[in-house]
Amino acid sequence: MALLALNDPTLREDAARFLERTQGLLALLRGSRVLVTGGTGFFGRWLLLLLSQAEAALGLGLQIDVLSRDPAGFCARNPELANCQGIVFHKGDVRDFELSTPPHDYIIHAAAEANAALNRDEPLLMFDTIVQGTRQVLEYARQTKPKRLLFVSSGAVYGVQPPEMTTVPEHYLGSPDQLSPGNSYAEGKRTAEHLCALYAEDFGLSIPIARCFAFLGPFLPLDRHFAAGNFIADALAGRPINVQGDGTPRRSYMYPTDLVEWLLTVLLRGESRRAYNIGSEEVVSIEALAQAVAHAAGGLPVRVAKEADPNSLPARYVPNTGRAEKELGLSLCFKLPQIVARTLRHHRAQQLKDS
Repeated sequence: MALLALNDPTLREDAARFLERTQGLLALLRGSRVLVTGGTGFFGRWLLLLLSQAEAALGLGLQIDVLSRDPAGFCARNPELANCQGIVFHKGDVRDFELSTPPHDYIIHAAAEANAALNRDEPLLMFDTIVQGTRQVLEYARQTKPKRLLFVSSGAVYGVQPPEMTTVPEHYLGSPDQLSPGNSYAEGKRTAEHLCALYAEDFGLSIPIARCFAFLGPFLPLDRHFAAGNFIADALAGRPINVQGDGTPRRSYMYPTDLVEWLLTVLLRGESRRAYNIGSEEVVSIEALAQAVAHAAGGLPVRVAKEADPNSLPARYVPNTGRAEKELGLSLCFKLPQIVARTLRHHRAQQLKDS
């Protein structure tokens, strides 16, 4: 069998490299039925793309059911996934869905992506989508008894990372300010993790947890709160790369093929009721990230809106990934310069296609 035809050379290369690294892992999914919630977001789109490529190349006999509030709209925007054999879209809200499919061997619960506008404007809806949605998925799992359920959580559960802490480990017990409505996303994920622990304990479900940090690659929105996406948008438009703050916050970025490899590894090999940080330890300041994008785009200028306070330590949002590396044997395929270059290359190909 062969890979599905992809018009974008970056995506073709990504799929081929992903399969080279994960064939042994993917063999564990042979003949499985998988339910994916949040299958039309950034994470879900990459999961579906790479799993469909794996099915085409390896003939795994995968059946993937995708829960979406707007499957018709997603399929219209993503025709390469709409007609993939083995992928079936189901219309429904994660908070109250019903499925008439056969039971699933595996569930990947990735609904409720980090949406700053929703978190700001409708924090109660954000919280309810995460918590009630997770409760509904767990109830479905309690009734159907899958082999494993992966809950896709967030590094936001740690709250503000102490600036003196270089990387935040899974055993750190910091937390968001529960009295701030702006922390609905983070508190929702924390509550959902606790629900997962309760259902694993009370009903014998196997539920590992993936705490995801920051990512950059094709399909990342370029018009939201993600600084990396905004910098790519500036570069594509040929304008100066604009840093809205002082550029000092520290971040790290993982490429989506690494993300999917790590998520599937946690799903299949992670310990139940155990959290694994998903991300990179390659630290970069926001200003340095802007400079990297500017350099990859051919030498665009970078503008930083504010002066840095020399008396303050920079804010950090960087995971410690030692647990995933030591316990699950995971590693990164892509470093930041490659991530930036590949993301720009993909979007430029899309610009040519659309022009």
